[in-house]
Amino acid sequence: MTTKPLINVPIFPSLPHFSKSNTKSLKLLKGPPLSCIRKNGSLNGFSSLPSKMESSDHDKADESQENFQTSNMEQEIKNNDVWRLFREAQQNILYLNKQRLWAVEELNRRSREKEILIDKLEQLEAEKQSLDVKDKQSIYWELLLRIDSMVLTGLINTGEASDLRNLVLDSKVSVADVFSNVLQKSDAELLAEFRYLSVESKKNAYHIIHICTEMEPLVSVGSLASYITGLCCALQRKGHLVEVILPKYASMDLDDVHGLREIEAEAYSYFNGQFHGNKIWTGVVHGIGVTFIQPSDYSSFFNRDCVYGYPDDFERFTYFSRASLDYIIKSGKKPDVLHIHNWETAIVGPLFWDIFVNEGLGNTKILLTCHSLDSQCLVHPDKLALCGLDPDRLHRPDRFQDNTKTHLINTLKGGIVYSNKVIILSSINSKCEIIRSFSYGLESTLSIHQNKLLVAPCGFDNSSWDPYYDKFLPENYCSENLQGKTACKVALQQQLGLFKDAATILVGCIFSEVSDVVLENLKTLLRDAIMKGIQFVFMGTDKTPSVNWALVSLQDEFKGGHIRFLDIYDEALAHLIFAGSDIILCQSFHDPVLQVPLKALKYGAAPILVASDDIRFRHDLVIDHETTKFSHYINSTFGNMTLSQALNEIKNSPSTWKQKIMDAMSEDFSWDSECCDIHVSAYSALKNL
Repeated sequence: MTTKPLINVPIFPSLPHFSKSNTKSLKLLKGPPLSCIRKNGSLNGFSSLPSKMESSDHDKADESQENFQTSNMEQEIKNNDVWRLFREAQQNILYLNKQRLWAVEELNRRSREKEILIDKLEQLEAEKQSLDVKDKQSIYWELLLRIDSMVLTGLINTGEASDLRNLVLDSKVSVADVFSNVLQKSDAELLAEFRYLSVESKKNAYHIIHICTEMEPLVSVGSLASYITGLCCALQRKGHLVEVILPKYASMDLDDVHGLREIEAEAYSYFNGQFHGNKIWTGVVHGIGVTFIQPSDYSSFFNRDCVYGYPDDFERFTYFSRASLDYIIKSGKKPDVLHIHNWETAIVGPLFWDIFVNEGLGNTKILLTCHSLDSQCLVHPDKLALCGLDPDRLHRPDRFQDNTKTHLINTLKGGIVYSNKVIILSSINSKCEIIRSFSYGLESTLSIHQNKLLVAPCGFDNSSWDPYYDKFLPENYCSENLQGKTACKVALQQQLGLFKDAATILVGCIFSEVSDVVLENLKTLLRDAIMKGIQFVFMGTDKTPSVNWALVSLQDEFKGGHIRFLDIYDEALAHLIFAGSDIILCQSFHDPVLQVPLKALKYGAAPILVASDDIRFRHDLVIDHETTKFSHYINSTFGNMTLSQALNEIKNSPSTWKQKIMDAMSEDFSWDSECCDIHVSAYSALKNL
């Protein structure tokens, strides 16, 4: 910026400018004044000329007056000079002050730009490192899956396959760099390089194979999909070898599968009295090796529009479970843990112990995860023979026989009985509460096997849901600096046409389901809060039409400038709702599908239950200490707080509320935290059995 020159501005531009030389010239003009003598001898109208004495006195008086006038004029000139200099100095000081303020502002602006630039550089570097890790993990898994292909095509035996896997797993060898062009090489070429690169390897981490029916983003129906992807990524980040086996659904979205390829050899599996061929596909999803099983003879099993809800679901998923075990044996895999999920793959437990344990899997253990105990799959005992099991041997009270309908077998019960460990997903309830109140007829079975039961909370993906790195937000923020959250609130208000005021309390609501009771509670809350000037934003989901119907019902009753209803789920707007809200209403603190309470805490919005003042979240920590860390935390902060209490605390104790929000943002409830730790603890316990 060009510096403005200092300009001398005259204070009185109409007055002449005097100097000392001017003053001297005035003195030279002293002397008798000029006069004209008239004919009658009078001088300038006087009757006669003065006498010599009179003339002398008159001259002295004139000289004294002239001296006085000159002195006054000199003083006036000096005063004018002083005022002119003062005004000039004042103007210069004001100008310099403006320049100083501008310089400070410019310095602060450049400092802010520097901080933003540093943050962006750190973010880009983190993203680059993340991409580098993902690329290496993809190569890592492509190599392991190509080893599977070599076994299935007969290129190597299972013993050599085990050695090659150990080679890949050896941390001393950077296989991602050595085999960077793995996709361009044939199995024979890769095998030659493997054999050339002969080093001793040692496996220090656990090898876990998930046999399941969902995985995000490939196929997602309920909470299982996000759990599989989130947990697998967290385990792999901690150095464990994790892979997934899925059915190859016709409706599956395969766009996110890296290096998808079909192994040119059929894998056979037993079902309904004979062996049937399956096509095997492999690929990498989020750095996780995934194997897809596609039945050839029973192609209709997974060539359907929906994943669940068919009369032959037991046959479909029993076929898949048996085919998964047959594939594991043929490929020579020897995992530490077979991790199975819900009733759909619970049949793996008895299949493993009755048929496969002696096929080279003597060191493998079984872990079952139950996302909900209310889905159990009761069928006639004879159907167990379809996959090679003995119905008479298993249809017993201590094995598969249902506790209530004794003429049927209970698939989930059989999985619990035949698993070494069982993890029940619940963010809030303890093991005793689950056995006592949420067992759905399995109370006696769970009581007998309670020593192998564990409770784990669900998590959330903090790589996508973090306000410090969130690409959907107009301004990022963290627990140490919440200024960006204010900007997000104003941006949300502006985008939705709400009155823009950062001081106005904003409540967000994103539900996966809405019951009639919750709907009535919502109406009660809205009537009270809207009168206080509280703003509300509701968003539905594409997967739950009932939620959208509930929003329409609310919208018909509540109309005005304080509330907005969004019947279509928008990912970017959902991020902004979490960031711009002071409070997020939740139907339950255990939300495995959308993980709303966990995301709310991360984004600095208090999760508050949708309940009237007499319906409260209660948990007796004195009696039962086997609750999750999340349950302990939520109970001590927002669990017993109603919406009206939260609003009062925001208004009356803003500093206390702000500290509570900052503490909440600092907590880690992602997949990498408590959920992963409990699973690793379970795997360790299995290894020591």
